[in-house]
Amino acid sequence: MELSTENILLIGSSLLILSILAGKTSYRFGVPTLIFFLLVGILAGSEGFGGIYFDDPKLAQIIGIIALNFILFSGGLDTSWPTVKPVLWKGIALSSAGVLITAVSAGAFLYFISDFSWIEALLVGAIISSTDAAAVFSILRSKSIALKKGLRPLLELESGSNDPMAYFLTIAFTGLLLAPDQNWTSLLPFFVQQILIGAVAGLGMGVISKYFINRIRLDFEGLYPVLAVGQMFLVFSLTDFIGGNGFLAVYLCAVYLGNQELIHKKTIMKFFDGMAWLMQIIMFLTLGLLVFPSMIFPIMGLGLILSLFLIFIARPVGVMLSLLPFKMAVKEKAYVSWVGLKGAVPIVFATYPLLAGVGSAELIFNLVFFVSVTSLLIQGPTLIKVSKLLGVSIPPERKIPHPVDKFLRERTQTKMIRLLLAPDCDRVGKSIVELGFPNDAVIAMIKRDGVYIAPTGYTVLEPLDELIVLVDDEDAIQEVLKCLKTQNFEMRD
Repeated sequence: MELSTENILLIGSSLLILSILAGKTSYRFGVPTLIFFLLVGILAGSEGFGGIYFDDPKLAQIIGIIALNFILFSGGLDTSWPTVKPVLWKGIALSSAGVLITAVSAGAFLYFISDFSWIEALLVGAIISSTDAAAVFSILRSKSIALKKGLRPLLELESGSNDPMAYFLTIAFTGLLLAPDQNWTSLLPFFVQQILIGAVAGLGMGVISKYFINRIRLDFEGLYPVLAVGQMFLVFSLTDFIGGNGFLAVYLCAVYLGNQELIHKKTIMKFFDGMAWLMQIIMFLTLGLLVFPSMIFPIMGLGLILSLFLIFIARPVGVMLSLLPFKMAVKEKAYVSWVGLKGAVPIVFATYPLLAGVGSAELIFNLVFFVSVTSLLIQGPTLIKVSKLLGVSIPPERKIPHPVDKFLRERTQTKMIRLLLAPDCDRVGKSIVELGFPNDAVIAMIKRDGVYIAPTGYTVLEPLDELIVLVDDEDAIQEVLKCLKTQNFEMRD
């Protein structure tokens, strides 16, 4: 069956619903949901029951890049800076040196066991070297895995920030295959340019985006997520245009925004959470349609050997060496190495040599596809069991909620305080979004001139406003009083 204007909505909606239902079933059996999205795509493809012929790597790459933007942006918004800050340098080490060591190790091994040339083998190693953000975010958060000593923020930081290194290595080795006379030393300036421009552009655009979101006054709340989508794509495309790494810029921009006070922040975050899931499904379905199973079977033996080497040797070596300067238990490093999940991103990166016309690109694509699938099947279902085996998980009764889960959950505060703003309080005249209000407290109502009003981020405080604030505990009360610079309050249970 060929895709046409008349049937694309029917086919697309049917596949989407089928993928979600399959994913729900897979969760009960401990199989990663994403693998079923991929399977649905394969079954619907030209060699499956659906018979949909799809052989357009360029379109698949475009869909993958768009999807990855949403996934990285959503992951960045959910990243709490206070939890990431203590593990920042560990994350940087894993996403740079760790990825490089893993790529070289896997590439060298592939060279010695196959007929690939050095550069071709290193290209494969580069493509499969990074941890997939979509796989890590979806599995850790959907299963609510609680880990000790900042392991979860470290894993999420690494998976969200290591794509730039894998992307750089993929582009660099692809270029070397096409131009063998190219000087290797020319790659270092290109890498520095990609990272520096990507980081500066991402953080800079984050500051501008925050100002723009909070200053523009849109008539409808639903337009704020749309505005954020536009800013996200602007960050990626503009950074790429000026020679930086767009993926890094998008992630850093989102991390900055996620830790700032924004108008309708909850709406924006919920929107991107849903869009990230949608994009994961679309991306895996597309890549499943792109694959021809008959071309996978001949490389299954080589793929399985490479996948096992990557999981049990290359990734652990990369993690252990890159984290060598840091004080960290061996069991914790072992768990970090186990959560080296592959997913759709390596498959998307494998389309670059395919579109560039590299001679062995088709073989590379099929090999990367098989390695990604085996990684999800072997590592994905065992994350909880391995965390318990290594003693790095937190027992259910001690489980600490993720900061974002706490922020997004329905408020269950048991204390209410009423605060009266004095006419000379320096908070008078400021909008709520400018207050820097604590995350574990919310201004539920404002009593002004005898009338109760429901505040928004734009609401400006006036003299003698009576604020009704819901809080979790005594610490939150002190934070609120400190923020509003007042001690004139009444508390009720």
